[in-house]
Amino acid sequence: MYTTLHLLAVAVATTSLVNAANMMPDYEVKLLMNPSVVLGSDFKLTPTVLSTFAMPTSVTKMNVQFLDTDSKPIYNAGWSPRLRKTEGEADFELTYKKRYPVSNNDIDGTLTTAANEGFDSTTTTYDAQIEWGYQQKTLSISRKKTASSSGYSGMDLPGTSNSRTIMINNAPDKFDDWLGNGWGTNNLAISRLYGPILAKRSIGTWSGMQIYIEVWPLKNAAGTGIEYLVEASFKTTSRTTASSQHDALITFLQGKGWFLAQDSLKTALIMQRY
Repeated sequence: MYTTLHLLAVAVATTSLVNAANMMPDYEVKLLMNPSVVLGSDFKLTPTVLSTFAMPTSVTKMNVQFLDTDSKPIYNAGWSPRLRKTEGEADFELTYKKRYPVSNNDIDGTLTTAANEGFDSTTTTYDAQIEWGYQQKTLSISRKKTASSSGYSGMDLPGTSNSRTIMINNAPDKFDDWLGNGWGTNNLAISRLYGPILAKRSIGTWSGMQIYIEVWPLKNAAGTGIEYLVEASFKTTSRTTASSQHDALITFLQGKGWFLAQDSLKTALIMQRY
């Protein structure tokens, strides 16, 4: 016979299990560099920047586009369906990403919010990451898939119709049924392209870690020209390392006169400007 005390103990234990059932994220620190200082007149990283991080002159190209309608219901629900072609990769990479802003630096609380919406420790097909910017943090939960790039040359991405088809055919259930049965694919069926943007990535080392610097040519706010976003990033599985090295990289970049004290909001800018 169960006593009230026993039942209370079971309830407490169950609650603890629920609270403990968050996804385990990795961490990507992303900081902006001042494009007017770190890029030459050719809009490439200067030799000084390359040598500082032991980077080769060769870069990896990435062509990226997002899908949504003009009213952006997918983006406004926190989702970003992305199609990308990376130089040297045979296939297109499809990503269905759900974002949760981290408020008041409460990473664990944000992970619990995601768990309550179905992204918990039993989720094996999505990857969780804390995107750790200058002042803002975001929890990104991503499902990645691939699709054949046969019939396309070089860095070319599919046009609107084929992009819709590819993203609809590969849409995962959580995305598709987020705000109702078939919500995701119904919106993709009437979506348009945001992009493409051809970015370039350089890979080097800093403080014993691999570091990436990406140069993104984006339409300016007026839509009359191009402005460049330069983002330095590194990844780690340790929250402690992310925190300490985030601050150390800021200090390092400030010392070089390269730091731009803003948060990197690439996707937001693309969704605003394209």
